[in-house]
This record gives sequence, structure tokens and C-alpha cells, in this order.
Amino acid sequence: MHVQLARFKPVAEAISLLLFPHAEVVIHDLKTDSIAVIFNNLSKRAVGDPSLLGEMKDLADASDLFAPYFKMNWNGRKMKSVSSVLRDEAGNPIGLLCINLDISKWEEMHQFILQWMQPAGPTPEVLFKIDWREKINLYISSYLNQHALRLESLAKNEKKTLLLALQKEGAFESKNAASYIADLLNISRATVYNYLKDDHATPSI
Repeated sequence: MHVQLARFKPVAEAISLLLFPHAEVVIHDLKTDSIAVIFNNLSKRAVGDPSLLGEMKDLADASDLFAPYFKMNWNGRKMKSVSSVLRDEAGNPIGLLCINLDISKWEEMHQFILQWMQPAGPTPEVLFKIDWREKINLYISSYLNQHALRLESLAKNEKKTLLLALQKEGAFESKNAASYIADLLNISRATVYNYLKDDHATPSI
């Protein structure tokens, strides 16, 4: 292994310890085109194995960092990798540091969450036909998305505007709707009435 390449070994080991057991960290020796260091071996390679990088003369003028890319491991698991050129004091490329992250577990988790979030069937209308709470929830969710707002961070004027929009939709026609909406907006029922009264619109009690 190149003498100056050895100084990068503790860095490679530190990264592998942090990401263990999901990431393999490899240092390639460009002079010998072979693997100089490998931690948390996931690819069934060993120190001294050919790097199979071929001619790397272009690295002299290349960027020091190769953006994350995907590759396939021997067992069919997808790896997300990033590589960085290691240079000597004169700026000449002497090695390549590669971090190979096994993302198969995350992919499985992602698929599980997507499947879990999918409804088993259409919403049973008979259950929600007279559910005014559900209707209010849906309207508020749609309103917030449309205006790029978050319920927990609404300012006073934004709450008032939302209340007026709800009033126009007839949200206050249901008994106890004012108390429910006040609870959602973290304000008192009296404040709900005051906001709407200011706009000359009073909800039915």
C-alpha cells in the first residue's frame, strides 16, 4: 500500500464503525489497482484483490468527489455508494475511498410502509355520511395543503381566515362543531365566536 495512503486508513475505519453493519468501506490503491483496505466486508472481496478500476489517469483532473450512485452487490442487494479521490501532498491521485451502503433494508421498510398505508378498500360512506368531524378534518387538511400551512403554527389572522372559510362551508351547522374546531385550533370557543363576530358572521350554537 502506498505510504501516504496509509494515513487514510483510520478515517475509513471510523466511517465503517459509525455505519456498521450497513456499510462497507474500501480504499483502493491506484498504483497497484488493488484493494488496500476493506472494513465490514459486504462484497466478498479481500485486501490484495484487483480493484478492476482500469486506467485512472483521468482522475488527475477529475473532481475529488463522485456523487452517490447505485451498484448491485453479489447477493442482489442494492448498494448506494459514494467515492472520493485520495491524493498525495503534490495533488496526485493515489487512492480511491469508497463507501458502499446496503440500502436493501430501507427498501424493504419503504415497501412495507407504502403497502401498510394503502387502504384495503374504498371508504365506507355509510359510516361517514353524517360524521361532521370527518368532514371538518378533511376540509382543514385540504385547506392547509392548498395554502402551504401547518395547523400547529397558524398565526391569529390565519386562524381567523380558516374559521371564516369553515363557516362558509357550513361547518358550524352541527351541534358542538364550534367546540371541536376551537380544540383543533387550540383556542377557546369564545374566541371562535369573537373571530366570526368581527366579520359579522355568527355560527349557530
